[in-house]
Amino acid sequence: MNITRRELMRTAALTPGVALANTGEPMPKGKADACIFLWLGGGAAHIDTFDPKRRGDGKKVAGSYYDSIPTAVRDVKLTEHLAGTAKVLDRCALVRTLSHNIVSEHGAATNLVHTGRMPSGTIQYPSIGSIVTRELGTKSDKVPPYVVMGYPNIARDPGYLGAKYGYIYLTQIETGPNGFMRPPDVDLNREDRRETLLGQMRDLYAKRYPGDQTVASQAAISATGFRMAGPAFLNVFDLARESKTLRESYGGEFGQRCLLARRLVQAGVRFVEVSFNLNFLNGTGWDTHNEGQVNQHLLIRDLDQAFATLVADLEKNRMLDSTLVVIATEFGRPAAFDAGGGRGHHAEVFSAVLAGGGLRTGQAIGTTDELGMKAVDRKISVPDLHATIHCALGIDPGKNLFAGERPVPITDKGVPVRELFV
Repeated sequence: MNITRRELMRTAALTPGVALANTGEPMPKGKADACIFLWLGGGAAHIDTFDPKRRGDGKKVAGSYYDSIPTAVRDVKLTEHLAGTAKVLDRCALVRTLSHNIVSEHGAATNLVHTGRMPSGTIQYPSIGSIVTRELGTKSDKVPPYVVMGYPNIARDPGYLGAKYGYIYLTQIETGPNGFMRPPDVDLNREDRRETLLGQMRDLYAKRYPGDQTVASQAAISATGFRMAGPAFLNVFDLARESKTLRESYGGEFGQRCLLARRLVQAGVRFVEVSFNLNFLNGTGWDTHNEGQVNQHLLIRDLDQAFATLVADLEKNRMLDSTLVVIATEFGRPAAFDAGGGRGHHAEVFSAVLAGGGLRTGQAIGTTDELGMKAVDRKISVPDLHATIHCALGIDPGKNLFAGERPVPITDKGVPVRELFV
């Protein structure tokens, strides 16, 4: 019997015990069924936040820009501007030796951290949010499974998984997506007539072009959109339903987005990305070249207030074990300062934070050298971080998905950080 290479690969991918990424070890599992992904776009300086080192002077003496403080975890310190996070660090795990080799390009590094893979000329890989959506499905047809608050771009896209696993993009947190709001001159009867006409047009097209999956996919998305335009989803954006004290404890715009993220997860959303892109606070955001370094503490304090409150709020609502919170960025910053007093890019080693999710928290994974420039032990790749997130959500990181007939493992040989699992 003749068999093609493609058929052989597909058979192997579907045969138990022959999975391409099978390591022979049982998959560890967390308790999470949803993820809140806090994105510090621009490259947050790890030695000024989650991996502080000796104090530098902002000029010629390399080192951290701030002093460090003790935390709820013995022998683990954070920057002085993360005082709230320090108090809840026992509910968190620091990953201090994350590493990749994309230094110069923000876009390429952002894409890597979101997809867990280097770009390919033949395939567009899906974001981690789309994979989570694909694997966990929806909790409710009244809310979307995947929401992004921040810059929409290809790094968050569903890639070969298709539009069904894309995200809903929020430009404002007060009213929900503009596309779900009826114009003032369109009442319910007029909306029903429009939807009926649209359905007739879809049926006609389907008869003329049977088997066209593009139309079927877009029709499904449209139907989902109409369902989500109801009060079950749009009421989530009414933050006034929360106490004034809680809203104020979250802080400014980023904090209010984090509060909304908690409400979205509570309503049934599987994956929420919240981008911290408030560049006006220090002029550069987390991309702290030159003068952006001087007021970096304003960003760190905002992050601290929002994150510490989010962890406490999830715990109060008995959601922390079932919700994984991740703080991620595309790369870190070197210990030396540039001519303008800021920092360049550094991808050799940087930090991420995981909280909740039923993980074994209260620890720091990996050790860096005296200036945070290299890993002394336990270097962790971006695919390893993805594998850890997937395992925390009960997703097998070695499972094959398919780009057409081509089997593609969920992670690129990623191995979960097993110290994080009970």
